[in-house]
Amino acid sequence: MIGHKLKVARSASGLSLRALADAMGGIVSAQAIGKYERNEDMPSSRVLMALAAALNVTEEYLLSEDELALEGVDFRKKAGASAREEAMLQARAIHMLERYLAVEDLLNLRSVDWEQPRSAPHPVADMRDAEDAARSVREDWGLGNDPIPQLAELLEERGIKILSLDLDDVDGLAAKVRRKDRNATRVIVIKRSTWSERKRFNLAHELGHMVIAPVGNVDEEKAAHRFAGAFLIPADVLRAEMGAKRSSISIGELVELKKRFGVSIQALTYRCKDLGIINGAAFARLFKVFSERGWRTAPFEEPATMAPELEEPKRFERLCYRALAEGVIGEARAAELLGISVRELDARLDQVAA
Repeated sequence: MIGHKLKVARSASGLSLRALADAMGGIVSAQAIGKYERNEDMPSSRVLMALAAALNVTEEYLLSEDELALEGVDFRKKAGASAREEAMLQARAIHMLERYLAVEDLLNLRSVDWEQPRSAPHPVADMRDAEDAARSVREDWGLGNDPIPQLAELLEERGIKILSLDLDDVDGLAAKVRRKDRNATRVIVIKRSTWSERKRFNLAHELGHMVIAPVGNVDEEKAAHRFAGAFLIPADVLRAEMGAKRSSISIGELVELKKRFGVSIQALTYRCKDLGIINGAAFARLFKVFSERGWRTAPFEEPATMAPELEEPKRFERLCYRALAEGVIGEARAAELLGISVRELDARLDQVAA
């Protein structure tokens, strides 16, 4: 039965039942499509072909039985995000994950399991525990105290699927993914167009949610924020750079530190306050300057902004190129998996070959 796959593909496309019927040229009604989604009826071959074409998927995809489900979904969103946008994002994430897992299967690759740090989960009763959790994760993964150049790549190596999508009022999500007859995997969705320093902090924040266990009345969001800051900017390194106590910090110094750690100027300033390097008065003065310069509102364009493409997950794309090069799939299938045209695929391959 095609109900689940059809509903996921339609939700991912953002089409209502009526809009999908219109996109198919009216060969079936919205009510009929609703019956297909509820598994009350099956489409004819002609209708199945039209459904696949309108949704930009294959007929084989709609007929396949492997189903994914997201559990424990945690959205990072603006106040104006609608339930419809959240549902569409979940469907798009599932739709992309299905393609990701499909290319792994085609290459006979074992899907990388989530490599939970040995010391996790970390009980967090106060913010200092979140600091210790970040230090322990770095130790467990052998990262030392050096800045992390490509966080998305690191997390994918540790078994977390990182997806980058075009989003509006939602900055991303994190969830567990349940797969039939397989272990659950972890997924983080990030906003493709966001500056890379914001992507990096969001990725570290979601990692925090995966490895900490709040105790008592601890605010988990604040704890995940503290974890993210500590994970990206180790305390010992920052104190060595700046000193243990400062009465003021120049914007120029913050810009240079931003370049080293790959985080926003504002995240660095929070980190300095959390570690007691600056006091509340100095913190407030700096944030007054940030507000005056427009860095605290969209598009959040601080000095030395990191272009969005600098922190993008690339593993899925590489696997598609590999499958094509090894003759496992053809150009049309590779383009479908990547969600692009064959012409765009050819342009990318020429660029890669160069």
